[in-house]
Amino acid sequence: MNSKPSRGLVRSQYRHVRSGEDFDIIIGLLGFWGLVLLVITVWMEVTGQPALGWALGLLAMVLALYGLIRLRRRLPERTASRRK
Repeated sequence: MNSKPSRGLVRSQYRHVRSGEDFDIIIGLLGFWGLVLLVITVWMEVTGQPALGWALGLLAMVLALYGLIRLRRRLPERTASRRK
């Protein structure tokens, strides 16, 4: 067995799986901020303030989230498991 430290290098066979996990993180962040924008947009509408900018931002977030989810489906499932 090789005792050298990996120094952050990733074997080519693991790069594709790792990129799928990175997409999961990005999708989670976009989902969180999409929910925040939804709450802000609804609040602006209920209070009678201008909400067009917030609604357009929410639309952009939802479209980006939709695109990332479709792209994520093409990548392989996560294979790494947490160590116990």
